[in-house]
Amino acid sequence: MNAMLQWKIRLKDDTELLGAEPFRDGRLKITAELPEGHIDACVARVHLPTADDIRIFMNGYQSWTNCPEYTKADRIRGLGHLPKFLIDKYALDRYSDYHFMDYPDRRGYTHGFSYCYFRKDDRYFLVGSLDERPGYTMFMYNANREYLTIRRDCEGVACGGTFSVLDLFLAEGSEDEVFDAYFKQLGITCRTKEKIAGYSSWYNRYQDISELTILEDLQGAREILSPGDLFQIDDGWEPFVGDWLASDPKKFPNEMKSAADAIHDAGFRAGLWLAPFVAEEKSSLFKKHPDWFLFHDGMPWKAGCNWSGYYALDIDRQEVLDYLKEVFRQVFDVWGYDLVKLDFLYAAAPFCTEKESRAARMIRAMDLLRDLCGDKLLLGCGVPLFPAFGKADYCRVSCDVTLDYDDNLMMRLIHRERPSTKHAIATDTVRRYLNGRAFGNDPDVFFLREENLSLSDRQKRELAETCALYGNVLFTSDSMSVYNERQKAEYRRIRTIFEKKG
Repeated sequence: MNAMLQWKIRLKDDTELLGAEPFRDGRLKITAELPEGHIDACVARVHLPTADDIRIFMNGYQSWTNCPEYTKADRIRGLGHLPKFLIDKYALDRYSDYHFMDYPDRRGYTHGFSYCYFRKDDRYFLVGSLDERPGYTMFMYNANREYLTIRRDCEGVACGGTFSVLDLFLAEGSEDEVFDAYFKQLGITCRTKEKIAGYSSWYNRYQDISELTILEDLQGAREILSPGDLFQIDDGWEPFVGDWLASDPKKFPNEMKSAADAIHDAGFRAGLWLAPFVAEEKSSLFKKHPDWFLFHDGMPWKAGCNWSGYYALDIDRQEVLDYLKEVFRQVFDVWGYDLVKLDFLYAAAPFCTEKESRAARMIRAMDLLRDLCGDKLLLGCGVPLFPAFGKADYCRVSCDVTLDYDDNLMMRLIHRERPSTKHAIATDTVRRYLNGRAFGNDPDVFFLREENLSLSDRQKRELAETCALYGNVLFTSDSMSVYNERQKAEYRRIRTIFEKKG
């Protein structure tokens, strides 16, 4: 690679600074001395010719974002095909980057965050950010004109003094060579090399869980799982999302400590699902403390339409920090859970402020969660990946799977973060190199059951083998008590692949 990267910073008062640097392997750190003011744009561009058979990977905004390898003729679809009233009603643009990123929706245009690569056969050219605190590094490739544009996501942030225009690492080589070098340069290592297998309650019963169903599934798990595996209770135990200090009294009358005790008595570790940075509209938290939420243009920030619609908590408020501290104390010290699956984390940092970039806020949110979890296990989900590097023990690297291969037609019309087994398999595959470097990959669950499922045997096998090969988390959501001998043998086969892989 022998090209020049042209860069420019423009402030709100139209002050401009320009420069050029060689775009070649190794570290490329560009700084500029800026006067006091506010940044309007920070952008760079380099001519990057690519072969017609090149494969392009642009890392999606968060865990769930569908981001397979693209060809030069592909495009990334935004939300422009949907009526605005539907987008606004269901906050469809809040799940990812749609509310701040331009989607040309034309062939040959792709974009991503924090790192990207261009692959020809088994040779990679990787471009990765080494520092996202000044703002997410956003990559946009125009295959028609063969230009790579790189932007700092920092519009409106106050400046004055030395500013990190870009801090990049460029590497060419095999997959292992470029990603080993990248994470060495980042100085990030995986917090744990331990692989965890187990069960999640979500993809069979969804929110329709109770103390009785958990005990029923626990009994089946004792027949299949191994001592020390994880049994995770997912969404549905809480009265409403956001109300985490007590369980739903009808579903779990003996509270969540009783469930954790039963899991431990069965010889497993206990996991619990929470979404710590959001609360739904029906929650007591939202009704009693409307001032605890993040406001934008005078309105609480609606982060999505799940449940009764959910809103983002403001981590700058001491009351919110105190509440979260009490929640995690309850979960770990009182109820006795060993792992928390923390979901919908992207909602903590939806926009820049004058004081910090969107990325810096998300990094701060992940630092907060790491501190609250201490030495307990943290499984992140629905989170921009770079801020989770080295902080989450395990992290989801794809969207939710579905009980069929690619959901229904209506769901296929919405955002890139929608549930889809097809998309999960593709994204798990191309993010495999994060496993054991950034965190332990969670590729979501696999299924062996026949009931309440519309996957073919081939599709189930493809999903199971993807989970076993490319992750350090291997969960199923089956009621294992009904496994026949063939299913038990298949579970043992998948588990062996998982445990023996390098």
